[in-house]
Amino acid sequence: MSAGAPELEWRGVRKILGGRPVLDGLDLSLDAGRSLVIIGGSGQGKSVALKLALGLMRPDAGTVLFKGQSLPGLFNRRQSDLYRQSGVLFQGAALFDSLRVWEVVSFRLLYADNRPPALARDAAIEALAQVQLGPEVADLFPSELSGGMQKRVGLARAIVGAPRILFFDEPTTGLDPVTAASISRLIADQVMRLGCTAVTITHDLVSARTIADDIALLDGGRIAWQGGRADLDMTKDPRVRSMVEASMPTR
Repeated sequence: MSAGAPELEWRGVRKILGGRPVLDGLDLSLDAGRSLVIIGGSGQGKSVALKLALGLMRPDAGTVLFKGQSLPGLFNRRQSDLYRQSGVLFQGAALFDSLRVWEVVSFRLLYADNRPPALARDAAIEALAQVQLGPEVADLFPSELSGGMQKRVGLARAIVGAPRILFFDEPTTGLDPVTAASISRLIADQVMRLGCTAVTITHDLVSARTIADDIALLDGGRIAWQGGRADLDMTKDPRVRSMVEASMPTR
């Protein structure tokens, strides 16, 4: 990693999908140990920005840098080493229905790190405890769990390898407000416990207030506003104000 380089950076990133620029000169960076939440309306490019950072897409212009190095330019082994330091909580949990919960949580330990099953199971049970799930859950199948429990299992899988950077894709979508608040608190607690960098995309400002150190509004394929968590209530930016007001409960 280059001295003083951000942990993750989108630099002049442009991505065209369906003949339309979804990202149009995205410039955004975050330093190690910070929790960044990217907010914005549907179709503004939040998921695309995340997929580019994960290497699931390549930019049409510009570059994404992970620890000061351009992702597309990395050799496969080096890129693999970088991603071993990452964890992801997917929007739909993306659990493997044919595997038991402990196997889901320890999947990377088993099949990428070649950890013996007994040790992988122990690590999975420890990760489950971190998200407030007991060892009895380890031998269940994902289909036997509630939506909130499935999210917790997905979070356990993301943190099991003590990653350096975590990615959260709409972590509270589809959850009731009480469960969503619980998941948000767990995410914030785990990011703090691990001392890692985190990137979250969401339209849920209640969740953003819990998770974020820094918040960036993505609009029109670029960052339209950026500030700290407390700045949400102080900014006069009309785009941010409209989102804040829409998130307030109606009487």
